[in-house]
Amino acid sequence: MTVQIKKVDERAKLPVRATEGSAGYDLFALLDEERLIYPGQPIRIHTGIAISMPKQEMVGLVYPRSGLASKFGLIPSNCVGVIDSDYRGEIMVSITNLSQSVYCMKPFERIAQLVFAPVFLPDLEETDTLSETERGMGGFGSTGH
Repeated sequence: MTVQIKKVDERAKLPVRATEGSAGYDLFALLDEERLIYPGQPIRIHTGIAISMPKQEMVGLVYPRSGLASKFGLIPSNCVGVIDSDYRGEIMVSITNLSQSVYCMKPFERIAQLVFAPVFLPDLEETDTLSETERGMGGFGSTGH
């Protein structure tokens, strides 16, 4: 299976897997100069790339890089970004600084990881009743945690 990648900016760096066992492809910040990210501040960062997935049963998911999240409090603003199979625009990553410190992002720094996953597209059918389960309508904390 192949996902096509297009540079929408010639300076862009193509996504890469850090190791053979990596599930995600690192996305790189397309910045002209260092950029300060202040505590609580969300910023949108260009990657300079666009993708074309081969079928609608696939999605691209933009996850945080564990090092940026755990060491510096930088995470995608929407927690997980969703790239639909029919989207052909530039991949942008909105990042929020959850720490109490200013972070200096450098040009071409690895900012997130792109993971591809299957999508299940069931038919939805409206109903007045749902099947019964032991849990029933028990919500948050209903299983004891």
